[in-house]
Amino acid sequence: MKTLTTTRELADFCEMAAAHPYVTIDTEFLRERTYYSKLCLIQLAVKGDDAECAVLVDPLVEGLSLEPLYELFRDENVVKVFHAARQDLEIFFIEGNVFPIPLFDTQAAAMVCGFGEQVGYETLVRKIAKEPLDKSSRFTDWSRRPLTDAQKTYAVGDVTHLRVVYEYLSKQIEKTNRSKWVEEELKVLLSPETYVIAPENAWKRLKTRTNSGRFLAIVRELAAFREIYAQSRNVPRNRVYKDEAIMELASTKPANIQDLGRSRLLQREARRGDIADGILAAIAAGLKVEPEDFPKPDRSREKLQVNPALADLLRVLLKSKAENEGVAVKLIATSAELDAIAAGQRGGKSLSGWRNEVFGKDALRLCNGEIALTAKGSVVKVVSL
Repeated sequence: MKTLTTTRELADFCEMAAAHPYVTIDTEFLRERTYYSKLCLIQLAVKGDDAECAVLVDPLVEGLSLEPLYELFRDENVVKVFHAARQDLEIFFIEGNVFPIPLFDTQAAAMVCGFGEQVGYETLVRKIAKEPLDKSSRFTDWSRRPLTDAQKTYAVGDVTHLRVVYEYLSKQIEKTNRSKWVEEELKVLLSPETYVIAPENAWKRLKTRTNSGRFLAIVRELAAFREIYAQSRNVPRNRVYKDEAIMELASTKPANIQDLGRSRLLQREARRGDIADGILAAIAAGLKVEPEDFPKPDRSREKLQVNPALADLLRVLLKSKAENEGVAVKLIATSAELDAIAAGQRGGKSLSGWRNEVFGKDALRLCNGEIALTAKGSVVKVVSL
């Protein structure tokens, strides 16, 4: 297999790929030591049996520009095929400010084709392509050079088998008229908000068990400083300080370096220098927040008055609908969403789009007493009242 190491080579391949209906894409990256993923390898393939139809691209080579690939991403005549695309798309959005359009994610497509929730690539290759997949190189260091033959074989397999998987799933989706279903699942992947974390909202990722506005105000400031620091220096946020340390600091409210030194959970590097100064400034800022500006966590789910009998009926209805459509139950609605419906809430994914057509409309009719459920053997039927 060929490894592309120059912009010219990449441009030539992308020009060739632009004449094909689709191109399969995968990446290898590292994220353990950085805030943003470090792109280490790109795999590309188009339909065909020639060796030139599948290549590796080495983005670590000095002077190689990915602009020819980004130009291919913008070409709406070529479908860009990924499996479980979220992390790949994050890399390309952060580095190139571009999304591949049109996008086809075989994991999303497999879910609406009845392969279960978040089905793995290895499973699809085994079931559709009827090929074994060697995953022994999955956890290797992709930043080290030179790559071994085993690494290259593993990497290229992630896009060559993907061609067979894509062609099968695309035909199934066309046959079942579920293109709209897949498009709905991909909307979140093509939204910049999915990949951009605003520092002022970073606190919402943390799990807190208190309603104290002052405590949460300090948590918000500490989480925002950590996010800004981690982003600016490209280090993992937990390398700055861990979530548990934020909770401890918000509780103890240290006012100076000596107080920081008494922290049980704060890492040594965070007790001095820029991080220590940032922590103390964040705590001071949190203490100055006016009560009307305190963060307000979403506790609505804790106050739900769930009708347990109705929730059970909704679960029976959901299982029946999922079996009839041949899709995973959790793809249509989660247990939490069913409880919310049974408690009188009317938002959420299960009551919109294709999910509403498949399940949501009858779920609301069931809640309103307009239908009943009957069972004959293992078959559950809806009966209008």
